[in-house]
Formats: sequence, C-alpha cells, structure tokens
Amino acid sequence: MQTFAYQTPASVADAARAAGASGAKIVAGGQSLLGSMKLGLAAPEALVDLGAIAELKGITVANGVVRIGAMTTHATVAASADVRKAIPALAELAGKIGDRQVRNRGTIGGSLANNDPAACYPAAVLGLGATVHTNKRDIAADDFFQGLYTTALAEDEVITAVSFPVPEKAGWQKFKQPASRFSIVGVFVSKGPKGTRVAVTGAGAGVFRASGLEAKLASNWSAAALAGATVSADGLNTDLHGSAEYRAALIPVLAARAVG
Repeated sequence: MQTFAYQTPASVADAARAAGASGAKIVAGGQSLLGSMKLGLAAPEALVDLGAIAELKGITVANGVVRIGAMTTHATVAASADVRKAIPALAELAGKIGDRQVRNRGTIGGSLANNDPAACYPAAVLGLGATVHTNKRDIAADDFFQGLYTTALAEDEVITAVSFPVPEKAGWQKFKQPASRFSIVGVFVSKGPKGTRVAVTGAGAGVFRASGLEAKLASNWSAAALAGATVSADGLNTDLHGSAEYRAALIPVLAARAVG
C-alpha cells in the first residue's frame, strides 16, 4: 500500500504552492493518475486535490469565445447547451470520452495536463487553436503540447481554464479502441479565427497537426478536397491495435468524415 499526504487547497495559489513541493502531484478527476498509482506506475509523496476550488469550474460563452474551467467535467461540457450551440463538435467529443464514470469524474484540465497520446481533448484544443490559461500565463495550443505525456507546464503551474475561439465550421471523428475508448486515431478539423486546422490524436507520440490536409481544406473545405490525400506513416505508432501504415491511412479518411 502506498502512503502519501493528501491536500485539498481552497485556492489556486495554495494549490500551486503545494504542487511545487518535491514529490507532489495534482489530482483533478483522478481518472489517469489514480489508475497509474494502483498499477504501481506512479508513487507521489503528496496529492493536491483541486476539487474544492470553485473558481476552476464552469462554462461561459462571450465575444466569440467558449471558456471552460479546468475542473469542468467531460459530462458537463457534453451536456452544456451553450457549448452545443457554439461548438457542437466539442460537445460531441466530450460526450464520447471513455465511459460514464470517466465522463462524470474526468476533467478537461486533467486531460490536458496528462497529455495522453491517445486522449481526445488535446485534438480539440489543438484543432481549434485554443488557449490554455494557467495561474502564471496563457499558453497557445501550438506551444502547449510537447510530446509523450509532456506539456509546457512547470511543476508549480496549474491549469485554470481553456478558451476556445468559436469556429465557422468544425468536426470530430474518432476510430476508438473498443475497451478503453481511447482513440486509435482521432481527427478534429476546424475553419475559423485560427485558420484551417486538422489535429490528430492516437496516431503518434502526441497530438499533432496534419499540415498537408490543412492546405487542401484551406483551398476547398469539403470532403472531396481530401480524396486521394495521403499522410506519411513515418513516426506514427505501431502496436497490437494497428500499424503505422494503418493509422496513416485512417487519418485522411477520418478527416474527410469530420468535414462532412
């Protein structure tokens, strides 16, 4: 049995101070961290639970931006009438994450901080050109994700919210692993204030943009524009669920479906 200190700070400032201590880990919904602890893959000396910090929860829509608090659950995003009206694809993505337990406990901030290479939310954040807000700064999506389980966050940095610019058009398609419901390949596409973007999750060591597909859609936003399009398999994942070549073939197919 692991032993650890358990803290429930009442403010973001207190959480940041606690998180900066050696051996401490922030826990949001706990759907990734607690599983890793049970398997012996993580053994933090202290858990800093963000659940008591009210300011980290909630959704607002104003001036063409959807702002979601870091501790807002996937289920809340999926059910939000405001999100469903402003960015339907984002609500759809949230509603298909994991199972009911994961959706009711998991949070957008926790998902982004963990940056699982097959997680869904990173595709939406990168695919919409969102901004990740922390207690210290604002981080553009293109700068936030830095590879396998790696982000731009410092040890004492806490995600407070994510701002999504409302796009003209957006879509999401996921080819999921049936048991875990993580993406074998997932593709989020959008056209809007941040240009034409195609973000891919599940296929590589982390979420990435498919620039070749973006160029085609920038010229002609249609599924037909991606007919015959290809993506290189270099650097993509090969595992028991599919080869790199298989994932590469899926990317333009799912992108075309997301465009509709």
